[in-house]
Amino acid sequence: MPQELRAVEWTGESLALIDQTLLPQRTETLDVHDVDTLVDAIQRLVVRGAPAIGAAGAYGVALALIEGEREGWSQDEVRAAVARVRAARPTAVNLMVCVDRVMARFDEGLDAVLAEAAAVQREDVEANRAMGAFGADWLLEKVGEDRPLRILTHCNTGALATAGWGTALGVIRELHARGRLEVVYADETRPLLQGSRLTAWELVQEGIPHYVQADGAAAGTILRGEVDAAIVGADRIAANGDTANKVGTVGVALACADAGIPFLVAAPTTTVDLATKTGDDIHIELRGEAEVLEWGGVRTAPAESRGHNPAFDVTPGRLVTGLVTERGVLEVSAGELPADHLK
Repeated sequence: MPQELRAVEWTGESLALIDQTLLPQRTETLDVHDVDTLVDAIQRLVVRGAPAIGAAGAYGVALALIEGEREGWSQDEVRAAVARVRAARPTAVNLMVCVDRVMARFDEGLDAVLAEAAAVQREDVEANRAMGAFGADWLLEKVGEDRPLRILTHCNTGALATAGWGTALGVIRELHARGRLEVVYADETRPLLQGSRLTAWELVQEGIPHYVQADGAAAGTILRGEVDAAIVGADRIAANGDTANKVGTVGVALACADAGIPFLVAAPTTTVDLATKTGDDIHIELRGEAEVLEWGGVRTAPAESRGHNPAFDVTPGRLVTGLVTERGVLEVSAGELPADHLK
């Protein structure tokens, strides 16, 4: 993956987003000049992945200020626009954290807001690099095999989902760079195929050997002994280590527990929400029925069928062998908690 690739980039007066709804067939950038377009882009998954959404939200504060100046908005109207950005996707805590961080400098003006948003983006890349190294070290020690590893991942957690480099995919990239990666099993990630469309695309850019498999194949692949570890990202981590991630993740964790192999969650500390005590308190976003009842705009289910389409599920902390952040690795299932890690 070329280092210059950024899913989120400030151009000087607007926000350039790689349109991830078009990959891998087309690589196009959406130029965002206003809050309505940004909120729509976040909700349509033009930009997705908790850290990338956080970076987009940080720059969204600047967009609101610029649009407010252009349209003659009051300060209250600008703040209301920022609040809409903050609430665009309720499960991903990074969006709220990053918007709140930048809003702390709101009264200092546009230059201060842009400086803080740039710091959010820069620090995310640095955090991803650090967790890649920590995660690779931990996995190699845990697996204990003097050979390249076979890794399973779910959804997309690379440069496209972050400010750069990646979280779970960053650990995979680090293993590959060390010559310690044999192959990746990338779950397709129904219903929007972030694994087959985005993760596979990133793996191709890196020259990393991989298979794309149906989500329903993951547990069998693990239980047949074809995987040494699973690595996933997270959209919110509760104080007790319960982890919300793309729907289908909990099945991977259960299979790993049964097979006795590591299940590693890779996420920056901004994803840890100590105010959320357990996974029961995490709001799970329900997306539109059409995503599961149609394919390419063509109805595939009976007209009478209803669609149940949760975007995320929650993996209990007891199934999380390791949580890697930019500060190191916590063995959550062994009793180490995120709150202790953040002190």
